[in-house]
Amino acid sequence: MRSVCLVAALAGLAYAAPSPAPQFMNFDEIDSADIPLVTGPPIDAVSQPVSYSEPAAKSAAAQDTTQDLTSPSKRDLTKRGVNDPCAPQPDGYGPKPATDSAAAFLAYQPFADTANAAAANPPQGYQTSFQNLQASVSANSYLGLYTLKTYDTVKCQQYCDAANLCTGFNIYFERDPTLNPADACLNPAAFTNIKCTLWGSPIPKETATNQGQYRRDFQVVIAGSDGFTKNNPPNPQTGFDGPTEFGGAINAPSNYIGQKYFPGVYDAGQCAGACQANTAYDHRHPRSDGTYDACNFFNVYLLSKNNIPQGTYCALYTKAWGKEYSTNYGQYRGSDYYSVSSSYGYTLNPQDPGHI
Repeated sequence: MRSVCLVAALAGLAYAAPSPAPQFMNFDEIDSADIPLVTGPPIDAVSQPVSYSEPAAKSAAAQDTTQDLTSPSKRDLTKRGVNDPCAPQPDGYGPKPATDSAAAFLAYQPFADTANAAAANPPQGYQTSFQNLQASVSANSYLGLYTLKTYDTVKCQQYCDAANLCTGFNIYFERDPTLNPADACLNPAAFTNIKCTLWGSPIPKETATNQGQYRRDFQVVIAGSDGFTKNNPPNPQTGFDGPTEFGGAINAPSNYIGQKYFPGVYDAGQCAGACQANTAYDHRHPRSDGTYDACNFFNVYLLSKNNIPQGTYCALYTKAWGKEYSTNYGQYRGSDYYSVSSSYGYTLNPQDPGHI
């Protein structure tokens, strides 16, 4: 059986014989992974239903694990088309200040009052991540967008609960143009959209970095932005017991066989796919004595850089390890701190003996 280093379309997986080496983060793999090109809704969008498919992502993870590629293939993510020049824009159900300017929008007290009241009463099963900011979330784990008729956190929560792998939502007021800005309408009148965006990871305050932008001479700005994060573990995985909650990431003394990193949505199914594909590959390429490295356990966690979620990190093992070995909470790379959160273990059932 040979050692393999894969750099694939979504991420890379480095294989080695089971080793007692510490399971530190593999920054070469993190750096080589394709960063999702979409980190939020298009500026002109009022609706963008969730399209992320957990089964498709798991299948892609398994395929990537068994391909020995030397360069990543970029995904072609194209932006939606925009409306015709000066075409009326949809929605605009929110309140607006008497003075039509970006400064008046940002200073409009009812936006702050509404956001602060909502943040004080988060929906059941969620906790408030941030409140009343003048910026919306921009992150790798974007799932979808809905425009609401009222600032309704329960409605936004319901959209999140209906979307598989949705872990957080951001609700906010946005100053948008009533017409699509163009040469004949450089700075049209404004109205207010109430937007609800869904995310496949927690959304701490550090992710709220989108303060708006210009559309020709019209200034889009954001006010009353609240973020909420769901309090729940990742989904169960077919063929595995778990998830078992850990403190940090597993740092085991032996039986470690490799790791895989997927930027974007936090999805334990990708780790399950990688684990199963690793076993299938090694089963087809056993050692001379008929043994192979069966993935019987994996540790999945959310990798964050300076408290901004980056993606799903998977560590694979030939045997299960308990919570007492979950001692890796993060590490520095220069001045940047890469942290571990939402760390869970999954154990294959039944166990694979690793012998032909």
